[in-house]
This record gives sequence, structure tokens and C-alpha cells, in this order.
Amino acid sequence: MTDDHAEGRVERLTVGEGEAMREIAFCHRPPSRSELPSLVWLGGYRSDMAGTKALEMEKLAAETGAGSLRFDYSGHGQSGGAFREGTISRWLEETRAVLAHTGVSRIVLVGSSMGGWIALRLIQILRQSIVSVQGLVLIAPAPDFTCELIEPQLTQEARQTLEEKGYLEETSLYSPEPNIFTRALIEDGRENRVLRGMIETGCPVHILQGMADPDVPWRHALKLIEHLPADDVVLTLVRDGDHRLSRPEDIDRMREAIRSMIQNA
Repeated sequence: MTDDHAEGRVERLTVGEGEAMREIAFCHRPPSRSELPSLVWLGGYRSDMAGTKALEMEKLAAETGAGSLRFDYSGHGQSGGAFREGTISRWLEETRAVLAHTGVSRIVLVGSSMGGWIALRLIQILRQSIVSVQGLVLIAPAPDFTCELIEPQLTQEARQTLEEKGYLEETSLYSPEPNIFTRALIEDGRENRVLRGMIETGCPVHILQGMADPDVPWRHALKLIEHLPADDVVLTLVRDGDHRLSRPEDIDRMREAIRSMIQNA
């Protein structure tokens, strides 16, 4: 199923069965040069595939001849499903389903915030598949953010609210609607932790991190690097950069990082 969309042709894929069935929206453009990989956008918590960085990634793919793949997790953007039912495992399942459906085999993963966590979990799973990850660009990556950044800050009152109501609400810096963190998300996060030992990506990694990021401290990126001892890792710290890293100069940095991955794939 497809429909028209301002940023490209949107297709839809059904994932899950029974009550877990949801429709995932995605945009896929195969590479125009067969030797080049496809760029895969993995968005952040409550973001969508129509954001500035995702569209700039797709634009760069078109300029270079690489392929591109953008999609919305369930409960995000144009995809179906309830946001409150979302977990890392659920969104990871959808990522795998979209990759399998489109048949991409050589990819560069571009993960923003929570998308960085999804990317690292995906790499662990893809070791046993025919899909080859050629490069990894992480923008303000937030691996294990439920365990590392949310749970340690919870007051006793917040923990009680989480237990009784099943979710917490937090004021968002980016939306009039509050962020919602469910008990299911936090419990599932513990099962998907990646910062517990060495992470072997088998590909070059470029991390872009703002030092003025109020959501993911720049030291979290340093901690991630400690778990990537076997990889070729480049860390770019942007002194005045915020969490989104969507200013023109930030977009330029992202594009150059991705372009380097394409050239070396």
C-alpha cells in the first residue's frame, strides 16, 4: 500500500499479529548506483521520519546515488499503533521488519538519540543475517537511556506513581505534550541494555554529540566509546550543540559524517 507524501512516496507494512498488529509507514528509495549502500534512518523518542535530519539524510542519498530508508515507529508520525505500547523490543521488531521487507543488504545506520540504541541492538542481531552494516553515524546517542538516564533520577514518589499508574509524565522541551515513560518501556529497557560489555559493530562509527545537550549528557557518549574498543570510532563534540543538532552547521557535520561512510563502504 502506498500514498503520496510531500517528502516522497510513503508505503505501509503490517507488523505483528492479533492485538499486536500495527501498520508501519516508510519511505524507501533503492540506490541508483548498485555499489553503494542504503542509508537507514533510525529516529528518536517521539520523533518522526519527516524531521529535518531524516530528510537531509535522504537528500544526501539522492545526491550521491546511495539508497535511503526512513520509517516511523509505531505510535510515531504516520504509523499506526499506540505510543504507550511502545518499547525498545517492539520498535526493534518493526525496524527488522522494514529492513526485511525492503530487502536492503548493505546499509549505513544513522541513529538519532533513542535511534542510536536501536542501531546498536540491531547490529547485535544482524550478525546472523545477510544484511551487512557498512557504517554507523550516531547523533546524540542514547543507548540504555531508561536505565542510565531515567531510572537513577526517579524519586520515591515517581517510582510509586510508575508502579500504581503504569506510566510517568514529564514536561517536554520540544512539545506542548508531555513525554510519557511507561513501566513497560522501562522494564523492557533493562532487557535490551547494550552498555554491559564490549560492543562489536564491525564497522566505522562516527558520534556527533552536543556538549549543551540537556537530555543526553556528553559524558554518556564517552561512556559509549568505552564499550566500542574494537571499532574505528570518531567523536565530534559540539561545544554549543543541543540535543537536536539541527542547526545548519550541525546538519553539515551530519552530512559529512554520512558521506564519509558512503565513500568508505
